[in-house]
This record gives sequence, structure tokens and C-alpha cells, in this order.
Amino acid sequence: MLFSGKKKLGKDSTFSSKELLNEEAPIQSDELEIETSLSLPPNWVDSPEQEYVLRFLNNECAPLKPNQISLAGIEHVDGENGELTITAFVRSSLDKAIKFDQVALVLLGTDEELLARKTFDLSGLGELPPRSSRPWHFTFDADSIVSETIPQEGWKLAFELKPEHRLDLAETWENSLPETEKEKLKQLIGNMNPPGPGEVNFMGLQIKHADNGDLHVTILIRNGADKNISIESLPLIVEDAARDIVAQGGFQLSEFEVKANTSKPWTFIFPKSLVSKKNPDFSTWRVYPRQ
Repeated sequence: MLFSGKKKLGKDSTFSSKELLNEEAPIQSDELEIETSLSLPPNWVDSPEQEYVLRFLNNECAPLKPNQISLAGIEHVDGENGELTITAFVRSSLDKAIKFDQVALVLLGTDEELLARKTFDLSGLGELPPRSSRPWHFTFDADSIVSETIPQEGWKLAFELKPEHRLDLAETWENSLPETEKEKLKQLIGNMNPPGPGEVNFMGLQIKHADNGDLHVTILIRNGADKNISIESLPLIVEDAARDIVAQGGFQLSEFEVKANTSKPWTFIFPKSLVSKKNPDFSTWRVYPRQ
């Protein structure tokens, strides 16, 4: 077991329960500071001495404000295979029990620099009672650690909040698109469920035939990853309401990038020679990359 000392070596990180879990409980009183009582997971301590140390360390934690969730670092231990195990309190000031599922956590250094990043399944933590503090072990695999040195104290374990999915416009679009159209795109993106973590998908926005027979298809390229993606070539297929292939072709793109956690509109022009169906029904349609 860890937590051998009687001093917290990590800092605390605190978040609004609304932004973290979309959970918020009505405030029952005028309390501005809430103490969290220790809640031990089953079979988590081996001796009364370990429980005493945990109670002592929990009492050392600063009070929380209403509707807050906090991670309070206790200590870390290196593993034999390069992994790093962090022990921390998961604390909640809510007046209701809460549960966690998949959560992305980061380990930050004394200057807020990134030391490690990993997504954890916290279902095993169980239900965190109201106004409680529960200790837990978080093991970062060697592959999830990005720093060669981890400070002994002064580090911080924190939730990594994914930024709101937003619109990414190329410079040419930014300069030419009317503000009203930009706002429509922003509202559209805001009203849709964002792509899943690491997911990239394509959504059709507009389709029309030009006078010369070319087919203009505007799509939204949606990047749910936490890093920018570059696309050099994109083979696309367009189907109409009858699920007939209307056009297909490959497009070469130059320095085309979709920023992390954004959606980027782009228009692809299929020459008349690549349009295979006359008089298609575009009452519904879809566009997708050819595998």
C-alpha cells in the first residue's frame, strides 16, 4: 500500500461539478465552505494505522465550495516497468452521490507543465457519497508519461476538460463568408453532438449542380481528436435518396489541416465526367470517403 507518510506531496485541483459532470445540486444552506468526510473503498486499507494516516491527510485538505469536485494529490510511486502510480483523494462537495465513468486525467508539474496524460475507467471507484473524499490509485503506464522526471512534490493531478467543439474556417472562407453564414455554421455545430474522442467523420452540408454539369458538394469535416489532423488526399462517394452513386472521385489537398476538436467546411467539385447519374434525387443524400 501507498500513503506511508503524513504529508500530502501533491497539490489540489478543483472543478465545477457542472462543467465536469453536468451535475449540480441545490445548495441547502448558506455554507460557503464544505468539509468532506473520508469514505474508504471496501478492503482499501490493511491496518488501523493506514486508516489513521488517510484521515489525517483528508483533514489537511482545504474545504470546498458548494458544487465542486476536487483531486487532492497524496503521493506517487514508481513501478518496475516504468509506470507511475498516483494516490489521490477524489472529493465532492455536492449534496448528492455521484458516479464517474471514463475520465481523462493529466499529471501536471510544478509549473503546470504536462507530465502524463491518460483516460481512466473510474467505475470501480463506486458511488461517491455526498460531501465525501475517497482515496484512489491512478496508474499511468510508461507510454502515457511524457516527462523524463517527475517531481517528488508540488505536482498536480487534474481532470482534462475537453474544450467545446467549435468551427474551424480556412482563411479563404474566413475572408469571403458573410457573418450571417458564419453564425449559422457555429449554431449548427453547437447544436450537434460532437464526434467521439479520436473520431473523424464527414457530414454533408450542401449539394448542387453547376450550369456546366459539375457537382459542387460542401461537407463538414469533423475532428474529435485532441490533435490537429492533416489530409493530403480524400476519395469521396456521393449517393442520392435512392442510395445510387451519383459521383465519385479522389481529391488531392495541399496543406489541408483540421484543428483539434473542430469542424471545418470545404467544397469539393466533381467534374461532369465524374458524375454518373442524371437527374438524381437530392431530397436526402450522403457523402462519405471511399474505403
